[in-house]
Amino acid sequence: MADYSNKLYQQLEQETGIQTGYIRTGSIFLAQTQDRLISLKRINSRLNVIGIPSEIISPKKVAELHPLLNVHDLVGAMHVPEDAVVSSADVALALASAASQNGVQIYDRTSVLHVMVKKGQVTGVETDKGQIECQYFVNCAGQWAYELGLSNEEPVSIPLHACEHFYLLTRPLETPLQSNTPTVVDADGRIYIRNWQGGILSGGFEKNPKPIFTEGKNQLEIQNLQEDWDHFEPLLSSLLRRMPELDTLEIMKLVNCPETFTPDMRCILGESPLVQGYFVLAGMNSAGISFGGGAGRYLAEWMVHGYPSENIWELDLKRFGALQSSRTFLRHRVMEVMPLLYDLKVPRWDFQTGRQLRTSPLYDRLDAQGARWMEKHGFERPKYFVPPDKDLLALEQSKTFYKPDWFDIVESEVKCCKEAVCVIDMSSFTKFEITSTGDQALEVLQYLFSNDLDVPVGHIVHTGMLNEGGGYENDCSIARLSKRSFFMISPTDQQVHCWAWLKKHMPEDSNLLLEDVTWKYTALNLIGPRAVDVLSELSYAPMTPDHFPSLFCKEMSVGYANGIRVMSMTHTGEPGFMLYIPIEYALHVYNEVMSVGQKYGIRNAGYYALRSLRIEKFFAFWGQDLNTLTTPLECGRESRVKLEKGMDFMGRDALLQQKQNGVYKRLTMFILDDHDTDLDLWPWWGEPIYRNGQYAGKTTSSAYSYTLERHVCLGFVHNFSEDTGEEQVVTADFINRGEYEIDIAGHRFQAKAKLYPVTSLFTHKRRKDEVELSDLHGK
Repeated sequence: MADYSNKLYQQLEQETGIQTGYIRTGSIFLAQTQDRLISLKRINSRLNVIGIPSEIISPKKVAELHPLLNVHDLVGAMHVPEDAVVSSADVALALASAASQNGVQIYDRTSVLHVMVKKGQVTGVETDKGQIECQYFVNCAGQWAYELGLSNEEPVSIPLHACEHFYLLTRPLETPLQSNTPTVVDADGRIYIRNWQGGILSGGFEKNPKPIFTEGKNQLEIQNLQEDWDHFEPLLSSLLRRMPELDTLEIMKLVNCPETFTPDMRCILGESPLVQGYFVLAGMNSAGISFGGGAGRYLAEWMVHGYPSENIWELDLKRFGALQSSRTFLRHRVMEVMPLLYDLKVPRWDFQTGRQLRTSPLYDRLDAQGARWMEKHGFERPKYFVPPDKDLLALEQSKTFYKPDWFDIVESEVKCCKEAVCVIDMSSFTKFEITSTGDQALEVLQYLFSNDLDVPVGHIVHTGMLNEGGGYENDCSIARLSKRSFFMISPTDQQVHCWAWLKKHMPEDSNLLLEDVTWKYTALNLIGPRAVDVLSELSYAPMTPDHFPSLFCKEMSVGYANGIRVMSMTHTGEPGFMLYIPIEYALHVYNEVMSVGQKYGIRNAGYYALRSLRIEKFFAFWGQDLNTLTTPLECGRESRVKLEKGMDFMGRDALLQQKQNGVYKRLTMFILDDHDTDLDLWPWWGEPIYRNGQYAGKTTSSAYSYTLERHVCLGFVHNFSEDTGEEQVVTADFINRGEYEIDIAGHRFQAKAKLYPVTSLFTHKRRKDEVELSDLHGK
């Protein structure tokens, strides 16, 4: 988005005749620690492949580019030469005047009272000067977007909150700074520094931000925000350490202006799940000018075509639910978010505020047994369980790009899943029930889902909802509970998106009922070869494959509890069962399972073990590997699509065309070869993939496979033409013929590409490898 904004602002002056103050200065991102440098190297390797020039430079080179900087405490930096500065007010004026020339009407000094909605569709806007009829409304009200959203007849929840943001302006230096002096980001010092009329403009993101306007816009007018030198002092000290010569410089003023932040540091973009035609673009987290051009483009595409040209799920308003719109939550969360913008973020970090909001009934039981928690869509999920003999504090504080401290813990959980039986609480999954009085449910679902759902009662189908382009709007499993009733299980963060998609495409029919039952069921995943023994002992029913085949669902009693939905699947490719337990029985069933399971070596496990298992089995997850621009044919899921059955379903035409023309990317599994797990940087996600030395795509997720004793990454391979850079068809042959490397922070590691999971060849292959490796060590 920033790259697009940069190119857009560069040409604005030519197009409109309005000066925008665009000057290409370049940016220098400083690193005071090795970890910060690793983080910059990771960013640098990604920028290079998307066509944004950047390089890692030495402290000496930093001093050459910006002679006033003190560089003695630096270990390196990243230089992005094409970055620029503009005057934001002038850019806004230029965009507005270009819009007017194209027929846009702009009413200034006009307040919006509320947006008018009829039957879930925008119909107009009520202003203090009268009504305007419209089918689309875009809420770009910045820090007031939250309130404006709630003022409609049908409220729209937009989770953001303002904080005071301080920056100082100085008079020009004795030798005024050149206009093309690079902008400096010193994240470890929490400040940024740029040239301003020959002097300095410098602000930052302090550790103790001041949230503002929690009670809304009647609180006070913007002009009244006060200078607060005591509050700014740590940032000022940081600035003087970085540029000692400023000591004698006269400061003109300390500016205090509100900036808006969101619960996850990403801006909010897209259409409301409740009101059609109501779009949002707000919550820019202090990067409004740099992301504005690109974000505006995506929003325009979304409104005109119905979807943006890139996958921007991470920015979609529907990633949030109503649960993120509590003012108390937002106030506490932005106090954490603002400093986080400049904090060093290592893989797998978690927010600390706004926690324990949605929990499973087993939360306290699991917590007492050493569970360490992560949060997804407000739901607490166990990462792993710390054994009683481990030092808890050390584990919480170890944050690294290398081998993490939980490595051995997760290894023992994975081993237990493979050899005995483990329990993972997976209650956070989104769960819907779709029922009808006649055959309506089946008819509607057959059109909305790509796989055939007309299966015998009790069968489970892996499928997904596709959009017109054949891309996955959702990835799920559906169990047919009865002739007219279906149970759908989707990823946790799809609760709002999925509901909105179904509501949008299901006919208005009083005989058709869609119910969100996420909160009604606690889900326990029993993974491992002994799961079958535990369950048959608890239910007095045979659970072997001949009585309970794979992908089967049956209501059973477990212990004293009736009506437990037992499904023979584990989301990992390992044997076992999912138990969907009515919430009031959760504790009883868990206790029974743990007590009977003791003799089979049962233990708790968490999502890190699950990730390791699913990635080594080449199971792709929506939101990580799959998105709205990924089709089933691009990720080896042809078998989950009813193309041959002559039935119409959404996305079918696009898939038929793709089947004829071939795919332009293919999900591939990579096994790292020359990577030392103990000493080398780990892959996490987003690492560039090289094929025969040429960039071919990025990884989407990765995990250490304890079975292969290697790192496994999943990612899409593209076939970019060497001459034109255009995408060409990717065949299995193309993938198998390549030599691959994965770039981790600028270091390339060799990798073997696979299109199918490595099966029971595991053990045989490993012994052979060990012999070869011991030969090497011998040499």
